[in-house]
Amino acid sequence: MRVLVTGGAGYVGSHAAKLLAETGHDVLIVDNLSEGHRPAVSKLPFVSASLLEPERLIGAMQDHNTEAVMHFAAFAYVGVSVKDPAVYYHNNIVGSLTLLAAMRAVGVDRIVFSSSCATYGNPQRIPLTEDHPQNPISPYGYTKLVIERALADYSHAYGIGYAALRYFNASGAAADGTLGEDHDPETHLIPLILQVALGQREYVEVFGTDYPTPDGTCIRDYIHVDDLATAHVAALEKLQPGMQLKLNLGTGHGASVQEVIDLCREVTGRPINVHTVGRREGDPPQLVADASAAKFANAASEARLALGEIQMKSGERAAGRALLKSLEKDSSNAGFLVVAHKAAAALRFAPSRQ
Repeated sequence: MRVLVTGGAGYVGSHAAKLLAETGHDVLIVDNLSEGHRPAVSKLPFVSASLLEPERLIGAMQDHNTEAVMHFAAFAYVGVSVKDPAVYYHNNIVGSLTLLAAMRAVGVDRIVFSSSCATYGNPQRIPLTEDHPQNPISPYGYTKLVIERALADYSHAYGIGYAALRYFNASGAAADGTLGEDHDPETHLIPLILQVALGQREYVEVFGTDYPTPDGTCIRDYIHVDDLATAHVAALEKLQPGMQLKLNLGTGHGASVQEVIDLCREVTGRPINVHTVGRREGDPPQLVADASAAKFANAASEARLALGEIQMKSGERAAGRALLKSLEKDSSNAGFLVVAHKAAAALRFAPSRQ
């Protein structure tokens, strides 16, 4: 299939684009590189364009004979969205509507949308199922919900087929170290912890230790980025014009911030200094997915996990510690990403509370 990937030079987008290409799809990346990185997709066709440039979007789709869109391009920091909501409403909502208008102009009728568990807000029950009320508590979450509602209306009125994939906390990196998180500034927990282990920062901040959770820190469902990519490709291949899919992507179990820190200490064999600060506005105490509805999208991941669990139990943690020691002499980006992969992979097998 000929697939246009917006935000394809970003974290999740680049992993999905890599898998699309590896599974035989014809991929075109559209990204303005405000957050993404051209080297992440250096082997794929690329158009530098913003979501707010309709003529360029239409031209890219026409030149590529696009059949479907994967839409990752969005600003995604909850805290920043609270402080500066205007930027989020403009980019995430106006930009996405501009993309949908371009699709209609060209006749593209399938889209996989990168949505978020942030659309749920404070959970009424755990784990979260897709029919849980959606009451976001941050502008970021609300922008995702607005586009989900728009997609439902466009599907009904214009026959667009869509998959809104509400994923939980993306984590990890490609196992070979070719791709991973590269944010500036970095805000995601695992790379921040590993930066402390490598001596690149003094401590990791923990936002609140007084939540109603067993250890007082927030609980999140950490899904490996490779599994997210697998689910996106599976959803795309299932999607038909007029079809509506709304699916959670998670592991079904949660890990607290403190548990992630402890696990990274185990993986790396290093102390991780912690600095506790106040709660961050817009953070629910707990977000854990019921991802059973996305079973079709998780089949390949489950096969990989079965093998991965055996490997993890037989020495991944020791390998992580050894690799971290080597990084003291050569702190290469690839090596760092392999450690990040191992830490996130270990979370796949964390004991479930459910």
